[in-house]
Amino acid sequence: MSHHPPVYVVDGSRTPFLKATGKPGPFTSADLLVATGKQLLARQPFSPDLLSEVIIGSVLPSPDEVNIARVASQRLGCGHKVPAWTVQRNCGSGMQALETAVDRIRDGHSNFILAGGVDAMSHAPVLFNDEMIGWLADLNKARGPLAKLRQLSQLRPRHLRPVFGILRGLTDPVVNLNMGQTVENLADMFHVQREEMDQYALRSHQRLAAAYDQKKMTEVTPIYDRNGHAYTEDNGLRRDSTIEKLSRLRPVFDPRFGRITAGNGAQITDGAALLLLANEEIVNQYQLPVLGTIVDTHWAGLPPEHMGLGPVHSTIPLLAKNQLQLSDIDYWEINEAFAAQVIACLRAFADPVYCKQHFDLKTPLGSIPEERINIDGGAISLGHPVGCSGARIVLHLLNTLQQKKAQTGLATLCIGGGQGGAMLLKRG
Repeated sequence: MSHHPPVYVVDGSRTPFLKATGKPGPFTSADLLVATGKQLLARQPFSPDLLSEVIIGSVLPSPDEVNIARVASQRLGCGHKVPAWTVQRNCGSGMQALETAVDRIRDGHSNFILAGGVDAMSHAPVLFNDEMIGWLADLNKARGPLAKLRQLSQLRPRHLRPVFGILRGLTDPVVNLNMGQTVENLADMFHVQREEMDQYALRSHQRLAAAYDQKKMTEVTPIYDRNGHAYTEDNGLRRDSTIEKLSRLRPVFDPRFGRITAGNGAQITDGAALLLLANEEIVNQYQLPVLGTIVDTHWAGLPPEHMGLGPVHSTIPLLAKNQLQLSDIDYWEINEAFAAQVIACLRAFADPVYCKQHFDLKTPLGSIPEERINIDGGAISLGHPVGCSGARIVLHLLNTLQQKKAQTGLATLCIGGGQGGAMLLKRG
């Protein structure tokens, strides 16, 4: 086990996740951070300017919120003296922010950090294509009315074809596959059928609905838009979802032979999650409650075309390093980028050939009982704001350990570009 001094998570909160509807949502990334951060900080017995620093993971900050951590920290009242910075590791950005905060506290650089993740994916930019940019440059250089008129006559419909930033961002430029196509690869590798994916997706919605009905989603804090409308729960939740409805959806990434649909993949979403991390001195000084500790983290790389198996490649070394078996983990959060991706990971954990070939294990890691994994649903039902999800699964898992009076949890996720991250957590 890790012998570092403990780093405590003392509290946390997140916004409801809001599903993108095709146009910019009611909140920017900074709005989301401030909305949930104000409520989190207001219930603390200290002033926000006592924080050592603010670290936020984000993949899609807008051009006027590039260092989103600094923008949010100022709006949250942390003051000019508290430094703030943004980290980016694609889908692992929120988890990266937490690990960075842990390292900063363990190294003695800081003693009290606000960390988490955010993305308002509905605000992803729509860009001019290169031809249009070239045409605008030539128009700008043209001197005199005739030259400008000549350049204007060169404008063609193809110049107006937009480039959607979010589609570019969700495509790996090394292997030229989007994230859905990489998961179609995994579905083939591990023989994941369409019916299994849809059944998993339905269960995600059912579990999230039950969690809200049972008042288990304690980390979700309501937010209000400028018109006074309240958002109190994740609005991508489909309580009326059925296998029949899911089965009617067409494949998105491979129309002829594909199995991945809008129903069995994560939703494009806006959301933020924040956690307060502190050392023992701060916990004692302010008599803070303790949600749990972040024990250890492991990052792994793998072929980009198999990126969805990142949780397998990060979890197995993390467990080995901490001398733990699969049965030592009470609860798991595996980010539901796609139903097929989670199913493929579960099959890889239990596959003797895969575990021998990639990790030189004599026996496979084993099977995770379904009542121990994503017990309150996941990104398929509540959404995957990419820079935020790593922080969300850690926060929710810590709350699960508290509610279940369990000791050990493991949060893990796949990362676009061919990486995986896993974080080992302890209660109290």
